[in-house]
Amino acid sequence: MKNIKLVIEYEGTNYSGWQKQENAITIQEKLEDAIEKLSGEKIKLIGSGRTDGKVHALGQVANFLTTSSIPGKKYKYALKFLLPDDITIIESEEVDLKFHSRFDAIKKRYKYIVYNGELPRAIYRNFSYHVPYNIDINKMIEASQHLIGTHDFSSFMAANSEVNSTVRTIYDISIKKNKELIEFNIEGNSFLRNMVRIIVGTLLYIGFGKINGDNLPKIILDKKRKGAGPTAPPQGLFLEKVYYS
Repeated sequence: MKNIKLVIEYEGTNYSGWQKQENAITIQEKLEDAIEKLSGEKIKLIGSGRTDGKVHALGQVANFLTTSSIPGKKYKYALKFLLPDDITIIESEEVDLKFHSRFDAIKKRYKYIVYNGELPRAIYRNFSYHVPYNIDINKMIEASQHLIGTHDFSSFMAANSEVNSTVRTIYDISIKKNKELIEFNIEGNSFLRNMVRIIVGTLLYIGFGKINGDNLPKIILDKKRKGAGPTAPPQGLFLEKVYYS
């Protein structure tokens, strides 16, 4: 038995997210089908976490168990002929049988891109959130510091989510503007459903002046979704990296 680890890049535009589901096309399904065609085995692919429909990944991690004799490092080459152009295996390797892509992850980094130009751009439509309003970057940067640390992030979780705990730790948030593009980078131990997108939506509302940044600690303490800003749309979000050490 072998345990194969994959690092995966994908454009989520045409998919209903990572997790396999009925009556929908997903990243996990495409990968499992390709691996089955290659190895002759029906496998179960374990992802480091779910991404929603239209969300992208630069470094999603997954693993699967197999009895195939194919060397781990060969999967990234062989699978490129069996996968659509919007899914690519960046790295593949055989790892210890105990490795679990989800449970062994110690932190993740997400990137969110906002296009802050006056008019929509065709090239950015699937990879950013178009916001044609004036945004105060400094207000967002200042307010974001309230989110760093360990908190109950119930206010930043999608409604009707089922989790054992809503406590999470954010290690770092950076917000940078380069001409018409604003890039948010958020790093934490793990994230609740829609948490990154709600954080971005809230910080944008602070940048617009619709929410006072000084109220962010109270929004966190209130633990009520209605206190935070809107959920930013999925196409601007990228799972950038999953850390294991």
